[in-house]
Amino acid sequence: MTNYAWMYRLGITPWERYGAAGGAQLGTLLDREADERSPGNGRALDIGCGRGQFTPELARRGWEAVGVDLVPAAVEAARRKGPAEVTYVVGDATDLESATLGTFELFLDIGCFQGLDADQRAAEGRGVTALAARGATLLVLAFGPSRYRRLVEGVSRAEVEAAFPEWELRAVEDAETAGLGWPMNRTSPKWYRFRRTAE
Repeated sequence: MTNYAWMYRLGITPWERYGAAGGAQLGTLLDREADERSPGNGRALDIGCGRGQFTPELARRGWEAVGVDLVPAAVEAARRKGPAEVTYVVGDATDLESATLGTFELFLDIGCFQGLDADQRAAEGRGVTALAARGATLLVLAFGPSRYRRLVEGVSRAEVEAAFPEWELRAVEDAETAGLGWPMNRTSPKWYRFRRTAE
């Protein structure tokens, strides 16, 4: 897994360049969720939130937003940036249950899942499932496997689906690549939309 704490200290955060394009497409996906849900969206968890690039958008759209990240410095930066109604927590994406976060109707993972190995991906899947309310949605943005995988990481559709066996994959859509430099723009990023199957 990428040493994100080290990269934050050095100021090497290429994933943050994706904000404009990723945010616009995220807005479209969140609009879809709002159309399918009753007013009062519920709680949303941004997994691997970093410095809070996307978490505030959840709050702006009426979700009770929580961001979780393993890097304390990133979480502190997110808290300073605000807004005040967003909660940020230091926690491990592969051990979500131990963070005592409660349950959620929406989960968002933009670029965290793809940096995990198979066991860690399965652990994130178990944690998300344990915290999921009935009918919850999971949105995952991940790079695909490519010849550049050692540089930027990536996962196949089969690897994404394998981590969430109790979820139904509803849609797979190409993600925008505007704002991504080389080689990230060569990885065919995808948005995966899952719905928690009934117990």
